[in-house]
Amino acid sequence: MKRLLLAMALPVLVLSAALYAADEVKLDGINCPVAGTKPAKAANAVDYKGGKVYFCCGNCPKAFEKDSAKFATKANTQLVATGQAKQDKCPISGAPCKEDKVSTVDGAKVYFCCDNCKGKVEKADAKDRAEMVFSDKAFEKANFKVAAKK
Repeated sequence: MKRLLLAMALPVLVLSAALYAADEVKLDGINCPVAGTKPAKAANAVDYKGGKVYFCCGNCPKAFEKDSAKFATKANTQLVATGQAKQDKCPISGAPCKEDKVSTVDGAKVYFCCDNCKGKVEKADAKDRAEMVFSDKAFEKANFKVAAKK
């Protein structure tokens, strides 16, 4: 009887582990959008733009929810860096992206329509790059969307 129960339970456990793993976001190298340099943890997440933004501790989500506009660029960056948000258009011009016009900004791959837009971002000061491609305005222009979970 125990073997029968074990045989029946094993596929259920394997399936639930697979489903759990599919929802997991890899947070290696991902920092908290509020604290900045502290690693984000899966246990400290809030829903944001159809995805999840991860924080280093339980206090940072409170600060984020109190003034999410202040942290929007970093939160948007995190959505892209974790693979939750995919873009459709160039964040500079709004034109369709090209696969070979790609650059990495704050650990996230960003696609552009042409070398001019890509070059404009790459030539900018490091502190301005994320704002150029991940501010709410640029995020909307690039038509970044979080994929619906299956």
